[in-house]
Formats: sequence, structure tokens, C-alpha cells
Amino acid sequence: MLNTLFKTPVAFIIFNRPDSTQRVFDLIAKVRPSKLLVVADGPRHNRKGEAEKCALTRSIIDGVNWECEVITNYSDKNLGCKRRVSSGIDWVFEQVEEAIILEDDCLPDPSFFPFCQELLERYRHDQRIGMITGDNFQFGQRRNDDSYYFSKYVHIWGWASWRDRWQGSYDVAMTKWPQIRDEKFLEDLVGNKQEAVFWAKIFDCVYRGEIDTWDYQWVFANWVEGRRTVIPNVNLISNIGFDQNATHTTGVSELANIPSSPMMFPLQHPVGVFNNLQADAYSAEKCFQVPLTKRILNKVLSKLK
Repeated sequence: MLNTLFKTPVAFIIFNRPDSTQRVFDLIAKVRPSKLLVVADGPRHNRKGEAEKCALTRSIIDGVNWECEVITNYSDKNLGCKRRVSSGIDWVFEQVEEAIILEDDCLPDPSFFPFCQELLERYRHDQRIGMITGDNFQFGQRRNDDSYYFSKYVHIWGWASWRDRWQGSYDVAMTKWPQIRDEKFLEDLVGNKQEAVFWAKIFDCVYRGEIDTWDYQWVFANWVEGRRTVIPNVNLISNIGFDQNATHTTGVSELANIPSSPMMFPLQHPVGVFNNLQADAYSAEKCFQVPLTKRILNKVLSKLK
């Protein structure tokens, strides 16, 4: 356990899974952040026992036993993934100028925290960078000795960003999408026609409200702003939430439970700020070239649980 407090605010998004929430909280406790912001959705009244699970999950936060300012944003009613997470992050960035954001199924390696903290400081005023993620889906492939690379992709299983990137660009309703779509700008944003067709179908579904999610809107916002994501060259987050109790990660995926590895310090920084096209091509194959019908099905199934 660290003897000093970790200075970067940590935001923790929780709901109804006390087991995974406890595991992630235990990692947060090892880092001892000086400020912890907790966002929680309310129970669905037609789900037997969910109110008790939500209450038990929230009680885990009472386990803070270090010097820490704990600020909570708990909803009495169920808002759903789209409205609860988006409004929760809105609230986080009303409180602080930058934050590390974890959901209740994103289990970090302890080195994820200083990795984010150092790069939040390094790229604080560089508007080319939209966020820092702890996710690496290269499955051990490395192309150099740098500690991280830049990507067009937005991975949100453990990430960090700044108030000025979120506010003013994130729009849960995606009101800019029809113009981007109709004026054929998406291909310019993503870099090729095949991907533009793929993402247009997803963005259409999100815009029409057919997927109860917040994250595709963050992808869209970063692309419209022309921003890059910092991706570590080792995986720092293991998603432990692929089970029947999950909201969206309900299917079988090779991205589930990927082991995390520690980041080595001091960090080795890339020579320039440009996307790693080889890594992005591999990520596209592993993460996004899944049939759209399967992706939407996994999202929609959450409404039936």
C-alpha cells in the first residue's frame, strides 16, 4: 500500500454488482486517492432483489479508511446506462478538471493510476489528445519500446480525461450526426470507406435511441474533434464483467478477462503525436469487426434482463 495519497481524482461508476465492485474498490483503496467521486444508478423496481443489491454495492464505499474526500452522486430511480453514465460523467467534470474513470467491472493494475496521472499532466494542454485509456487489445504485440502509442480508437474500460475535452464536445443525443452522415464526412473521420459503413450503422442506431449506451457518443465526439487516444503498450485493465449480470458485456468475447500487466517506469514517450496505423488495423479486426447484428443484440439483451 502506498504511504502517500494519490492526487488525481478517481471517479467510480457502480450499480448492482457488489462482488466486482468490491474487487475494483480494493484496488482503488491500495492507491489511496485523495478524492473519490462515486456515481450510482438506482434499482429497477421490476427486478426482484435489485434494491438490496444496489444498497449493498453502495455500502462498499463506506469502506474508505484513508484520508479521502468522498463525493457521491446517487440516483434514487433507475436511469439506465445511457443517461446514468453520461449524466454521472457530466457531474464528475463539474466537480474536477480531470479524473480517472473506472466502472465496477474494470479491474486495473495498480500502475494504471500513475500512468494516467503522468499523462494527464503531460497532455493537459494538448488538444490533439482526447483521453488516456488503460486498455490494450494487441494481445502481446509490440512494435517498439515506447510505453504507449496513439490511436483513433476510444476504449473506455478504465480511462482518464479532462473537463475541457468532455464539456462542449460530448453530446449524448449526437445532434451533429445527421449532418456528418448526410454530408459524407464520416469516411474522412475514420479513414476508410469500409469502416465508415460499419460505424454509420452503429451511429444511426444510437441516434435513433435503439441502443441504451453512452460510449459510442464519446467515440463520435472525439472523432469530430479530430482527437487521439493514448493507449498503453501493455494491458492495464481486465474487464471482469462478462457474465449474465452485466449490462452490455453479456456475450462470449476474447476481450473478456484479458490479464493485466504492470507498466514500467519511467515512461518512454513516442517521438511524435501520430496514430499507430498498424495497431489500429489490428484493433479494428479484434474489437470492431464483429457483425453489427451481434453487437446490437448484446446491447438490446440488457433491456430484457
